[in-house]
Amino acid sequence: MREALRKLRKKRNSEKRLIANIAKEIKKLKKLNAKLLIRNLGENKLLSDLSEAEFSVYSQFGEDGIIQYLLQRISDIPRSFIEFGVADYTEANTRFLLENNNWRGLILDCDAAAMDAIRSDDLFWMHDLTAAGAFVDCENINRLFLTNGFTGDIGLLSIDIDGNDYWVWNSIEAVRPKIVIVEYNSVFGPDIQVTVPYDPSFTRRKAHSSMLYWGCSLNALCTLASKKGYSFVGSESSGVNAFFVRTDSIEQLRPLSSTEGYNRSRIRQSRDDQNNLTFLSFEQSQQAIKDLPLYDLLGEGMSSLSQLLEI
Repeated sequence: MREALRKLRKKRNSEKRLIANIAKEIKKLKKLNAKLLIRNLGENKLLSDLSEAEFSVYSQFGEDGIIQYLLQRISDIPRSFIEFGVADYTEANTRFLLENNNWRGLILDCDAAAMDAIRSDDLFWMHDLTAAGAFVDCENINRLFLTNGFTGDIGLLSIDIDGNDYWVWNSIEAVRPKIVIVEYNSVFGPDIQVTVPYDPSFTRRKAHSSMLYWGCSLNALCTLASKKGYSFVGSESSGVNAFFVRTDSIEQLRPLSSTEGYNRSRIRQSRDDQNNLTFLSFEQSQQAIKDLPLYDLLGEGMSSLSQLLEI
């Protein structure tokens, strides 16, 4: 019996090593393919739509390709980034920058255990990466940057906290990124300027069981970007992330309005009270949260989708 168990364990360990080696080889192939795509992006002239540049190695919706495209069209870009809301960093907007472009970076997430795991991974000693566990809010965001050695001009900032994204970007003063990536809530549509009211303890799950009530509209981000000296240059085809470039560095890129650059998300991630997927359509998603409170940045007061969109 003991011998049989020993052989079984040996077989399982062998299978685990095989799976790990296959995963490494797949990653190598993805990186090699990405390098060929980057070369092709460099040969292309200005793209009419950022979605034409999409590819993913570590990003979820093609952001890796869009970032590489933007890097080739912005001069004198600092080789440093900040990203918060990264979970365990296996899927992120900046990991390809870290590994392919050898940038210096800071990542933040409220999951302290995930940050500990990253600090014990080979990735951490192989690259100039800082990982800090923190629940980001308007009051601590600048201190977190400064404490971890990031200030002034940086290359890229990626914001993905599914909640106070608008308010936190509005509060950032410690760094001046050349590129800013922020998630927008497609359910709010392309035209109105709204965000969830600021709550420093906001979490998407607690805010509403549907998981649809979070973040802000694209036009809210575009208006804020203009005030902070940035131009909106587009979003990826999935309708999740908006891309902004500091206006003093926009060079070859064409600024867009929120209506021109908006992509309606086809992602059906709505949930019921038991956290089961309900696969609501766009219109059904709007109905599900139409009466929840939103801060109307244009009217400077509280409102709702039912009032602003008359649904």
